[in-house]
Amino acid sequence: MSSTIAYIGLGSNRGDRPANLERAVGELAAVPGVALRRRAPVYETAPLGYTDQDWFLNTVVEIETTLSPRELLTRILEIERRLGRERRERWGPRIIDLDLLLFGAETITEPDLSVPHPRLAERAFAVVPLADLSPGLDLPGGGKARVLALRLAREQRLRRYAGSVGGPE
Repeated sequence: MSSTIAYIGLGSNRGDRPANLERAVGELAAVPGVALRRRAPVYETAPLGYTDQDWFLNTVVEIETTLSPRELLTRILEIERRLGRERRERWGPRIIDLDLLLFGAETITEPDLSVPHPRLAERAFAVVPLADLSPGLDLPGGGKARVLALRLAREQRLRRYAGSVGGPE
């Protein structure tokens, strides 16, 4: 069975943010057909859209998976539900958020599944940790991850998280 490298963005700005990220990474690593390969450093980032809320902790994990993009999305949504994600308002506060950013070189455009993530090249909270893992990665509409990360980091508010989040990076 062939496998694919995929990147998943994780974020949390409610409750115990480091523990929320750690639980989500653990749940993701426990999914049959998913192997956690690497995880980026954690960043603290200003909220976008609705800005009257706490800053987020964000990171990206690289996985190797034998699941299809649709199966992976289903597992991601299940993890969000188990960890208490409630979808109330767009860009609102959340206990956990998992986004399928990239799935190999695939491009998918369906009503509820878009890969690469449609706003990936606009978001420092996703591109900066992604560039930590794969600086030479070509991002659709953005060029090399490293170059785009440098530009977005100057334009948007984020900082490397100084606190502790379990597990190796």
